[in-house]
Amino acid sequence: MKSSLAPGSKTVALYLDAAGLTTELEQLGFGVVAFACTTCNGMSGALDPLIQQEIIDRDLYATAVLSGNRNFDGRIHPYAKQAFLASPPLVVAYAIAGTIRFDIENDVLGIADGKEIRLKDIWPSDEEIDAVVQASVKPEQFRQVYIPMFAIDEHTGPKVEPLYDWRPMSTYIRRPPYWEGALAGERTLKGMRALAVLPDNI
Repeated sequence: MKSSLAPGSKTVALYLDAAGLTTELEQLGFGVVAFACTTCNGMSGALDPLIQQEIIDRDLYATAVLSGNRNFDGRIHPYAKQAFLASPPLVVAYAIAGTIRFDIENDVLGIADGKEIRLKDIWPSDEEIDAVVQASVKPEQFRQVYIPMFAIDEHTGPKVEPLYDWRPMSTYIRRPPYWEGALAGERTLKGMRALAVLPDNI
């Protein structure tokens, strides 16, 4: 089994640390491997060669469980013939189980001190989650990550060289026209409204 954690923001690493969850997640195989798109974009990295060869030799139906937004065949990894989308806690639970051929609500995940442990024994309540979020997710974490990013001045900050060499005659990739000519000026958005306002647990 291969596991990884790739948050969309560096802020996540800060509040996981503040909540005291980083070490436990790493022990379960969910150490931070990168930030932003990795696993759901097919960049989860190579499998252990022995495991990959076993999948090939036995024509195993290898499966991925992820909390991303892509679940079509082969997207996560060429040898993952199917992928299931789940909440992050369920992804961890399936990783502990080590299989999807498993009744996640009723089957035993493991034995601790002679006691059978099931999902209900480790699943946090909404109140527990709210308390951890309240204690561990702070505005200063977002400021620490994002203010330096937006404080870079294009004239005095580091230069990016070379810039991409756009090819006007390319039939594959062209420079987007949205910031040139009549479209280049600042635009004001008016009459905007939320399409949907949804509560938790939708």
